[in-house]
Amino acid sequence: MPTYTVTVATGSQWFAGTDDYIFITLVGTDRCSERTLLDKPLYNDFERGAVDSYDVRVEEDLGELVLVKIEKKKYWVQDDWYCKYITVKTPSGDYLEFPCFSWLVDDKEIVLRDGRAHLPQDDKTSLVKQHRQKELNFRRKTFRWKEWQPGFPMSIDANAHKDLPRDIQFDSEKGVDFVLNYVKAIDNLCVNHFMHMFQSSWTGLDDFERIFVRIKNTISEYVMQHWKEDFMFGYQFLNGCNPVVIQKCTKLPEKFPVTHEMVSVSLERDLTLEQEVEAGNIYLVDYEVIDGIRANRTDPCTMQYLAAPMCLLYRNVKKKILPIAIQLGQTPGEDTPIFLPTDGENDWLLAKIWVRSADFQYHQNITHLLRTHLITEMFAIAMYRQLPAVHPVYKLLLPHIRFTIAINTKAREQLINECGIFDKANATGGGGHVQLIQKAMKSVTFRSLCFPDMIKARGLDCKEELPTYFYRDDGYSVWEATKSFVSNVVHIYYTSDEALQADEEIQAFIKDVCSFGMQDFDHCEFPKLLKSREELTEYLTVIVFTASAQHAAVNFGQYDWFSWIPNAPSTMRRPPPNQKGMADVNLIIESLPDRGRSSWHLGAVWALSQYQDNELYLGMYPNEHFIEKPVKAAMEKFRKQLAEITSSIKLRNEGKKLPYYNMSPDQIPNSVAV
Repeated sequence: MPTYTVTVATGSQWFAGTDDYIFITLVGTDRCSERTLLDKPLYNDFERGAVDSYDVRVEEDLGELVLVKIEKKKYWVQDDWYCKYITVKTPSGDYLEFPCFSWLVDDKEIVLRDGRAHLPQDDKTSLVKQHRQKELNFRRKTFRWKEWQPGFPMSIDANAHKDLPRDIQFDSEKGVDFVLNYVKAIDNLCVNHFMHMFQSSWTGLDDFERIFVRIKNTISEYVMQHWKEDFMFGYQFLNGCNPVVIQKCTKLPEKFPVTHEMVSVSLERDLTLEQEVEAGNIYLVDYEVIDGIRANRTDPCTMQYLAAPMCLLYRNVKKKILPIAIQLGQTPGEDTPIFLPTDGENDWLLAKIWVRSADFQYHQNITHLLRTHLITEMFAIAMYRQLPAVHPVYKLLLPHIRFTIAINTKAREQLINECGIFDKANATGGGGHVQLIQKAMKSVTFRSLCFPDMIKARGLDCKEELPTYFYRDDGYSVWEATKSFVSNVVHIYYTSDEALQADEEIQAFIKDVCSFGMQDFDHCEFPKLLKSREELTEYLTVIVFTASAQHAAVNFGQYDWFSWIPNAPSTMRRPPPNQKGMADVNLIIESLPDRGRSSWHLGAVWALSQYQDNELYLGMYPNEHFIEKPVKAAMEKFRKQLAEITSSIKLRNEGKKLPYYNMSPDQIPNSVAV
């Protein structure tokens, strides 16, 4: 009697084991086995982290083994079970791997194919074709599109984390509870006695140090010591948390009427301002997208304000970026003066603070939330809807969308919802964040997500001009390594461009992203089909890079750059000055966040900057969705390239007072999960 030896691996997460009944059916090309209960008398089967083996005897050989069906039936109470994988030893001695990495909940069954990846056109038998289609039909019912806010990228149709499919939930919902985490952060930072002191201003700039003594680190302390200085202000546009807004100025905007006479004292090359522009030495930061956004009105006791400033920056002879002019609005005039470094110290400082506050709003809502979290979720939903688990692109992308839908759902539940935590301390709370993202969506194009294109479009691709733009340099390195890895995987499975064109599933995935995820917005310019392997490589590189490197670059440095509150005010409590000579220390203090909002701001940037327990960093793929040796070789090559980049960055950072490590691969998680 032929015997198949079945080995079942249970996950090591908490509560991964089960006491329920587990049945297995082996499906071959010739026949199926009997439905068999996997059980050993007096043996604790399927405990957390266990690997259990069982014999399944059949009357006749099943032929080529193509599917394994696992069923879970309730024993006493419902007991979820996480199955990592199943290995089957055939009567001929061959071993077949069936990756699972899924939760079985309630009385659920799951049908697995072996771990080899297959394109849809590779499947020849009706059995595997039907299995493939059945899986997609189920997924499309489970992963439904929903418009959370008009004009946003589409998100998952779920009101709460608990409503999500079990496989994409966090292992422990408590660990990602924003309220608990922020309150815990506030307590850890020893500012809990300030957290309810709204409307209570600090007594002076030095007073902020009272909440900073216990919580400083190398970079944040350096920021505290140098935040007033122009070089620090300019440096942050290159290597701070929001290094994506600065652009080369090729023509002075009419709405920003800076003259040579205004800034001549700041220029170092004996050129006029116009000549400096022509020479490529002038840069611009423009927060026009914030213009007209309604400021937070959720607290009737505290007026809050927003501004849409513009800042002209100069690359001096030492190739440092320095501010030379600031206008705190989009419409020039007597009530919108242009502030200069030659103005009074407090006038110039307050103008820079307003720019930093605008940059904070732009970062939180556009750079971080929209362009990493929401965009990655959109790709993830389309992947689940259009690509079965056996598809190589599904296997490639899955580690890079891990927990993204879950963290975004939790954010919509607690953080950015009406009366959510975001309203407590942010000037764009109370609905302004929704308006801002709706406006910013007009600038979200596919090419703007391609890292090299994004850098070049802003005129910052020349390393000689800006040799200390580490975000750009490290980003290039990680992008190229990622693209090389993705290309290797793509070429393993697609032997020609025609093979890609014939893949109905990948084309449906591309179309779903554009037509549903991006709602076919005219401006988005997302492709609706792909014709070449090079196009697919770039498309998948965008997804992996956005979810990993780009998110890391704009997220995990938040505490470094934003914890010294005068350097990144989350809100402003006085309107922007409409004339020079108004500013003094008292006005600056009254403009900055009060004690309560400062505490919530600190809790937020601390919590958002923390890595997850057991974080999986770029290139780490412990769940073996791929079993083919060529792909494993490509992964190993990828890891070696990333290790070389990490070593290079570490060497560059040695001895630096301001090290830049946000794009270092050893600090880039695989996915957006915080």
